[in-house]
Amino acid sequence: MRVLVLHNYYQQAGGEDVVVASESDLLANYGHDVKVYSVTNETLRTAWATATALWRAPYSSASRRQVAAEIQGFRPDIVHVHNFFPLLSPSVYDACRAAHIPVVQTLHNYRLLCVNAEFFREGHACEECLGRSVSWPGVLHGCYRRSRGASGAVAVMQTMNRLRRTWKDKVDLYIALTEFARSKFVQGGLPAQKIVVKPNFVRSDPGPGTGRGRYALFVGRLVAGKGLATLLAAWEQLGGKVALKIVGDGPLADYVSATSRGVAGVEWLGACSHDRVLALMKDAWALVFPSLYYENFPVVIAEAYAAGLPIIASNVGSTSGLIDHGRTGLHVRSADAADLAAKLLWLWAHPQDRARMSVNARVEFERKYTAERNYEALMAIYARATQQSPAASLRSA
Repeated sequence: MRVLVLHNYYQQAGGEDVVVASESDLLANYGHDVKVYSVTNETLRTAWATATALWRAPYSSASRRQVAAEIQGFRPDIVHVHNFFPLLSPSVYDACRAAHIPVVQTLHNYRLLCVNAEFFREGHACEECLGRSVSWPGVLHGCYRRSRGASGAVAVMQTMNRLRRTWKDKVDLYIALTEFARSKFVQGGLPAQKIVVKPNFVRSDPGPGTGRGRYALFVGRLVAGKGLATLLAAWEQLGGKVALKIVGDGPLADYVSATSRGVAGVEWLGACSHDRVLALMKDAWALVFPSLYYENFPVVIAEAYAAGLPIIASNVGSTSGLIDHGRTGLHVRSADAADLAAKLLWLWAHPQDRARMSVNARVEFERKYTAERNYEALMAIYARATQQSPAASLRSA
């Protein structure tokens, strides 16, 4: 199979970029011919460049021509779109339709339904725009880049492509990463019969760990939505009874650095290599995931399970279903530092329960999140998309 992958990279690398690389390598390792056509937001370093990109975000004729040329040269059997915003734009679907190529789109975030793609505003989950034909609340609140103008550009992109039936007619199959995410996209108007669930996966199995380090671990981007204030407040209440290692970088790095120096038991390690993160996971007692977002499917959760690491996570969004309370980890109330501290102390005082959760976490990984499982699921999705695509039937006629 020849697979053309389309992806718009962000200025700051994130989980989506990791998934694109992992899936592309996975397909290549199984003998498929894969080509990644990408653009990057690194080019958007000036106000003019950003404004121009947002102006073209609803439909970029230049991107359509570029993708059409890639299709003509590579002659793919299927096109897999990961992120089109803002530089590629939904025009890439028209390039695929014109060439009679089936299209699969992975829904890494909620950009089709929410101006800031996160269903998150002012420290809380927000669904004001869900189900609306025009995302005017997101524009009013300046949810994208804290700018009503930029937010308006995103809303125009959404509305214009709803009216053109882009989301309903020009994608053959969508991949949602969790059942929770799928339910939101169905609520938002995407055709339910076109959305399948396939989680992210772990590229290379690290093997189960031992937890001998007896510390809790946080891994993630240092932004408010990850629940950092709740995390550090919980450790203030713990008073050094439990050690915490924080891995990550981001806008709140200075806040985390300064606060961690004044809280007993907290150590900020900054950004670490992937191998270092996996080694920390294998020695950790629990992964702490106090996110306030509707997380889609953070790869860190699958990696923790691969290491046999129980997860203590906010009972919100997709994490409610990804963590099986009492079996693979524990749920805590969102933004509740006291509840997080209490659950941590309970897990520290019950090593046998922790050992049982560790075994179950590893079983969860082996059942759902291995490279082999992901490959099988991806092949089934490509086959279904090809079979039901009107573009493919026209190409074979």
